[in-house]
Amino acid sequence: MICSRTVFRCFKALERLGDRITGAAGPYFVAFAVILISLGVVCFFDVIMPSLRWPLLSGPFCVLVATNLLMHYFYVVTVRPGFPDEPPREPNTESILWAKKRAPGTGARWASELVVTRAAVTKCRKCGQAKPERTHHCRICNRCVLKYDHHCPCVGLHNERHFVLFMAYLVLACVSLAATGVPHVLRALGATDDMSWPYHVPQIAFVLIYILAVVMALAVGAMCAFHLWGASHGETTVEGHDFDVYRRVAKRRGETFVNSYDLGKRRNLELFFNVGEGGYPLYTLLLPLRINPYTDGRAWARRAGYEHAGAGAGADGEGVHGGVRRGEELTDEDEDEEGEEARV
Repeated sequence: MICSRTVFRCFKALERLGDRITGAAGPYFVAFAVILISLGVVCFFDVIMPSLRWPLLSGPFCVLVATNLLMHYFYVVTVRPGFPDEPPREPNTESILWAKKRAPGTGARWASELVVTRAAVTKCRKCGQAKPERTHHCRICNRCVLKYDHHCPCVGLHNERHFVLFMAYLVLACVSLAATGVPHVLRALGATDDMSWPYHVPQIAFVLIYILAVVMALAVGAMCAFHLWGASHGETTVEGHDFDVYRRVAKRRGETFVNSYDLGKRRNLELFFNVGEGGYPLYTLLLPLRINPYTDGRAWARRAGYEHAGAGAGADGEGVHGGVRRGEELTDEDEDEEGEEARV
């Protein structure tokens, strides 16, 4: 028993140390990522771009991809994810970086097409703030974040769309560099008859960037597919983990867990990107523009039959999802140490 308690406390200490290191090193990771992305863009336009066919078509396309890549990463880093103590945000209509919205006003939009109900509100025992439904406490930021997904940097309600689009354009850029850069990397390695290198980028730098692009295309491609899968099912990364627990709990009772946010793959993606009927135009997926999410994080669209969820959830013992009872929802509070030790 003493050994188990010691091991548990050591893991807890390492976890807290990892959080502190991640928080302190965050700006350096961002700077390193900016350097690598910028080097990749320079390598592409210096070495590959001049050799592409149909420059009047390929040129604007490549510029568009590079601009989306850089701007969406800029948004991910600079746009605050959204906190419960902040007022609802309004778009900056005077800025050319903001898309023109179709639905006026703040709060939850799409209300005429979807069932939208107010979020259930609890109190976070870590920071003491009122915590609307789908809000989680980020241990690194030490704040509650609306529709929290993960921290790298902190991704939530207002910058999750930019994070997914950044990954999508990063994968597209890496695949393009890897596919069109084969002749140039062979030339840099001396595997062709032409040994000249009439470019500003050093040969070794281009080879390293090419290898990195291949690796990133595979790694980020898998990550992007995972996030799109979650968005298409109406769940965040944190919720995906929680819902797995809910499914097991419901199954033990002979019930089926139902995610009340899941409105079907197409509708879920439309809500995530806030495009289509009732949202912003589809061209906002192709241009690096800022848009507001479909809700301010204090109300959510739900499946038909779950209109009771939200502010009145739990009145009859039910939770906000099917197959989950009130009090069974997972929270962000650290598990009670003595209880955890007893389980160990």
